[in-house]
Parts: sequence; C-alpha cells; structure tokens
Amino acid sequence: MFHPHLHCVIPGGGIAADDSRWISCRGQFLFPVKVLNRLFRAKFVAYLKAAFREGKLGFYGELKLLGEKRNFIEWLTKVASTEWVVYAKPPFGGPRQVLKYLARYTHRVAISNRRLVALQNGLVTFRWKDYAQGNKPAMMTLQATEFIRRFLLHVLPKGLVRIRHVGFLANRCRRQNISLCRKLLDVTQPIQPQGSSIRCDDALAVQQESQRCPVCKTGRLRRVEVLPPQAPALPDCSSRSFAVVLKTNTS
Repeated sequence: MFHPHLHCVIPGGGIAADDSRWISCRGQFLFPVKVLNRLFRAKFVAYLKAAFREGKLGFYGELKLLGEKRNFIEWLTKVASTEWVVYAKPPFGGPRQVLKYLARYTHRVAISNRRLVALQNGLVTFRWKDYAQGNKPAMMTLQATEFIRRFLLHVLPKGLVRIRHVGFLANRCRRQNISLCRKLLDVTQPIQPQGSSIRCDDALAVQQESQRCPVCKTGRLRRVEVLPPQAPALPDCSSRSFAVVLKTNTS
C-alpha cells in the first residue's frame, strides 16, 4: 500500500538562451511515451545498483535473501528485462483542472477535516471514494492507531521539501523571469484592487477577462502608459484617480 510519488508541472516552452524570445514546444506531446518507459526504468535500476553498493538498502523478512549480492543482481536483472508501463493521456479538463487538483496538496496533508465523521471508542470514521465502484461515496472505520499510521505515511521525512521550483520558476530568479515571460508572450499583469482575494484556479480567467476589449469582445487590451491627474485632488478627497491608456491588439 506504500505509494511514494511526485506531481510535476512542466511548462510548454521556455525562454531562449539569449532572452530574446519564447520557444514553445510542439503541441502534440510532451515526451515520447516509449522512450520514457525505458529511460525511467534504466535510471531507477542504476540508482538501485548504486544504493546497494553503498549499503543503503535494507532487506528484512521475506526480502532478506536479496541482501546477498548474487541474489540481488539476479532479481534486478529480471526487473530490468521487464517492460515498464507509463500511462500518459491529456487531462480531461485542461491545464486549469490539473493546477486546481495539485493545489489541494500544497496547504493540507492527506485528508481534509470535512471528511472526518466520528471518533468514538478508539475508532475513527471518515468518508472516502471507492474508485473500484466508480468513485462511489463510502464510509470507513479504523482503529485510531491504524488511522494515525496511514496519516503519517503522507508526512514528508525530515529534510524533504514539499514544493520545489526549478528552471525559470526557481526562487532565486523567478520574479525577473516571469516578467520576461510576460513581455515575450505579450501578456500584462492583471490589475487587482487592494485587499482583493482571488483564488489560484480563477487567476487565469480573471487575467484573460481583464485583457478583453469591452467593445469587440475579441481583441486584447494592452497598457501603453499611465497618465497622472493634471489637477490637484480636493482637500476632502482621500483617493486619487489615474487614467489608463489602452489599445486593442487583435492579433
């Protein structure tokens, strides 16, 4: 039942080496699935061999015999000769649905409070989805100790970081790179009022709507410059107004 895994979000392109343009990937696939099958298998087997040589693997119970080098190599050869399976398909709801799903992992662990139903007599009852029955809602009751054991399987070991950003989203240069990406893609930062709270899954929709021309409904508005007020504000006025010059870009 142990199921370690990674969720990765990979952009469909990147910044050119000379920062002059955005290079988009082909829209048909991210990587060849057959190549990924064998490349992942080769890397996994290579790391297992290295860990065995360095004495970092422990074998207990029924796996104790694999602690001997001959048995381990024989078993690893069998594993390496088996075709591994990589299941790849486009998301049903598109990128926004994927990001919304992954966002649930960033601020909570394992199970949300609303799924917890009862704690009585050392037993924990909670809601879950039975995937074998078409995501049918169901109830499960476990001993509190077993519930805690399963819960702790989702807690990261010491030293592991939950979220890592690499490439042009790396923490050290993210702000500058995102600004460069917006410039190369001709995308402006949406203007948000102070104190507003916009959910991550709605940010893209808000940005697209803020750029739409209110007249033709098809072109995009791009900010050219901001004109400050020409006359001083009234003494009893606590706010200042600014005129924003926009132009329509239908390309």
